[in-house]
Amino acid sequence: MSRKKQRDNKVIHVVFGPEGGRVQQLVTNAREQQAGVGAEGREPLTDLFSRAEVSRLLGLSPGRLRTLDRAGVASPCGRRKGRRAYTFSDLIALRSAQTLLDHRVRLRDVTRAVHALKRSLPKVTRPLQELRIVSDGQTVVVRTQDGAFEPLTGQMLLDLEVKTLRADVVRVLRPSAGKERSRTAYELYLRASQLDENPLTMDEAERLYAEAVELDPWLGIAYTNLGNIRFRRQDAEGAERLYRRGLEIDPRQPEAQYNLGYVILERGQPDQAIALFLGAIESDPKFADAHFNLAMAYEQVGDSSRARPFWKNYIALEPAGTWTEIAKRHL
Repeated sequence: MSRKKQRDNKVIHVVFGPEGGRVQQLVTNAREQQAGVGAEGREPLTDLFSRAEVSRLLGLSPGRLRTLDRAGVASPCGRRKGRRAYTFSDLIALRSAQTLLDHRVRLRDVTRAVHALKRSLPKVTRPLQELRIVSDGQTVVVRTQDGAFEPLTGQMLLDLEVKTLRADVVRVLRPSAGKERSRTAYELYLRASQLDENPLTMDEAERLYAEAVELDPWLGIAYTNLGNIRFRRQDAEGAERLYRRGLEIDPRQPEAQYNLGYVILERGQPDQAIALFLGAIESDPKFADAHFNLAMAYEQVGDSSRARPFWKNYIALEPAGTWTEIAKRHL
């Protein structure tokens, strides 16, 4: 949201065409997962997987799987043909552990955290599936419904939502949803985009966006617009989470970059907002408000020389108006 959009109590909102803001990698939702059959006849939520299959699906070596099993981090809980096998829930645990390890969390810290959780929260028998796992790349932090729980000390930076991990695992097991599902999701998104700026229809828009991402969890622009709704409801933290989710799916999405940059700029962190505004402009060079707020961010960090060309760009894109006059005063 820019200064101009703030005047109108709006967050910047652009409706793409049928091919805009889309990614080709699609995912099915839980209802169809429970009713349908996955790629090669496999059903991710109910099937059992051998160690060799899990190694191939998740890119984990057999040695790493054995290590995680012995450490008690993620062990196969099912049986298939008399042999131990991994359930879908086990795959989520493995995906969690894999992500933490990929971010250079030491295996012993992951193991110690899981064991500490089992001791401290006896009702939680499978911490990596049941809790929200976060890490700063060195230590592990856990959030429960009652707040943050820190079995080991560390600053929280990485955020791994079990719901997101669930969709991620399904994406690996079943690479794409049908064209009809993605089309339906996009139609819901379009309907919602006609309603989300009117306070009287905002609840309906939020419901439609939620349905859209349930059908197609990789529809990045829908997360961005859900973030806009959260922002209008004075929930900046909730908006930021949704913008970041949209960028995980489509890192070049200009709306998500711009809106996240605006939230961060309003928080008083112009140095961090600059990269996001630059990204939005790279994706959409005619994004006038991104030029305005990038210039503003440069001014706030005391770099007027870098701000100057973006003030000029804004004036060229918006030749008249109150905010154009503000831009001119900086030249």
